[in-house]
Amino acid sequence: DINKIINTITNFREMMGYILYALTLSVTIIVVAVPEGLPMMITLVLSSNMKRMLKNNVLVRKLVGIETSGSLNILFTDKTGTLTNGKLKAIKFVSIDKHEYNEINELKSKLKDLVEDSIIYNTTSEYNNGLIIGGNMTDRALLSFINPKKRVYEILNTISFDSKKKYMETTINKDRNITFIKGAPEKIIPMCTHYYNEYGLKKLLINNNVDDLIKKYTKNGMRVIALAIKDGTTALLGIMLIKDEIRKEAIEGIKMVKKASINIVMITGDNVDTAKSIGNDLNLLDDDSIILTSDQMNQLTDEELKKTIPKLSIVARALPSDKSRLVKLAQELNLVVGMTGDGVNDAPALKKADVGFSMGSGTEVAKEASDIVILDDNFLSISKSILFGRTIFKSIRKFIIFQLTVNMCAISLSIIGPFIGVETPITVIQMLWINMVMDTLAGLAFSFEPPIDEYMEELPKKKNEKIVNNYMINEILVLGAYSSILCIIFLKYPMFQNFFRNNEYFMTAFFGLFIFISLINAFNARTERINILANILKNKMFIFIILLITIVQLILIYCGGELFRTTGLSISELLIIIILALTVIPIDWMRKYIYKNLNKMYVTP
Repeated sequence: DINKIINTITNFREMMGYILYALTLSVTIIVVAVPEGLPMMITLVLSSNMKRMLKNNVLVRKLVGIETSGSLNILFTDKTGTLTNGKLKAIKFVSIDKHEYNEINELKSKLKDLVEDSIIYNTTSEYNNGLIIGGNMTDRALLSFINPKKRVYEILNTISFDSKKKYMETTINKDRNITFIKGAPEKIIPMCTHYYNEYGLKKLLINNNVDDLIKKYTKNGMRVIALAIKDGTTALLGIMLIKDEIRKEAIEGIKMVKKASINIVMITGDNVDTAKSIGNDLNLLDDDSIILTSDQMNQLTDEELKKTIPKLSIVARALPSDKSRLVKLAQELNLVVGMTGDGVNDAPALKKADVGFSMGSGTEVAKEASDIVILDDNFLSISKSILFGRTIFKSIRKFIIFQLTVNMCAISLSIIGPFIGVETPITVIQMLWINMVMDTLAGLAFSFEPPIDEYMEELPKKKNEKIVNNYMINEILVLGAYSSILCIIFLKYPMFQNFFRNNEYFMTAFFGLFIFISLINAFNARTERINILANILKNKMFIFIILLITIVQLILIYCGGELFRTTGLSISELLIIIILALTVIPIDWMRKYIYKNLNKMYVTP
């Protein structure tokens, strides 16, 4: 009545007790409700996966790059050294009259001298104590085809290779000025009016089906370098065939990435036929794949090119500027873009991409612009970084499920407890231990979740996708509600109280019940499978943390005393709370079964 209320309000000592209890309860609820362990867990999961990735030849320069790599929709990748071994080998010289030579010594002397001079003077590489040093991979491959010899003629002028003109030329003084030219056949052949036959004699070039000859080799995945000599007239000397074997593990990597619904676009300087042959060998191409050359791409407007990007698989005869344009347009399509690169010219595209992958053998400029360095230049390592990125996001979601489920139960008890006659179902000291379990220890346990191949079978998450999805909400609400109801029934139903000797043992049992329910929910949160022990042996830290919490909880039950408000339980009393806690498992089984079969929008956590 009103008089009793007035007497209570005017009783300073009694009111101070109520106010102190209310403040304690408020602080307890705030401590439990705020997931302060989440930032720590995110840092832990990023750093732990960073160390594991390093063992897989993936060096993470920017932590955020790991998680973003798991969200990729499209990946633009170089060919040489990433999809192939990056070890170019000159395997044949072919004269324009269609004679093939596997070794330089098979050529007739006059033609041999011309080929050797063409290669040894028109190059950025050179011999040094029997070793080939300097220059690019193509120059070193060509130089390794001929016999080591010193330059004896004066070099008058050199025009370096340029990605736009696609050829290099050098002029020497050999009694008279002679210019050697090498580069892309489609650029050099139109310059030529003559050719050299197998005897090294100059002949008029009249519809000699050179293009057909070149296509014969490019369709087999060979790179063709044309050699020509300008000596009054420009004559085609022959073609060099260069082979770069594809990496067998790159095939596996491409399979993984395509299975993850990520579009792979190979960017190469090779011509269309060579690129297409390599694409087929890598199982990169589908029936509706689009292949473009740099020239074709530049003839398209931005809007036209955007329409091709979803089906684009190869860009041949590519220029460095093509990469930046592709990244820009893909991002305008709201795609999460990955880009690989190793050269100075690749830096702008690497910087602009959502995730830039530089190569371990690449330039320092490229590495500085990238988020992740692939130490072994291998595409399979890129696919692994995508898997690790997805694993990180999964681990964060699993931790959130666990923490919010326990939070919901703890807050419900703290709020509902006083209204059902249990003023302090969980003491402040007990709540601090529970909070340590929820935040610090659980964060550590979920940080070491293993990468599982099945993650690569899911669609990439959207840029605007919320971290808490429908599946997570379902699990948090169902298990949180069940855990809360189970705890409340345990506290209020006389049958449970009768199992225990007195109220001290009963409240000790409740403390144990709450912790054991939380531990079992940790197993439920790990996987959407019915088998809650799936892949458990791959996360030894999780097993260790669960065992540690269990051991500490048993110590607190039997040795906690007045500080933790505990009294040692008998074996039968302990078994009762363990059996009650285990009922969470069949409840989650039913939830998973119903959700999978009724919710068509199911997304795994």
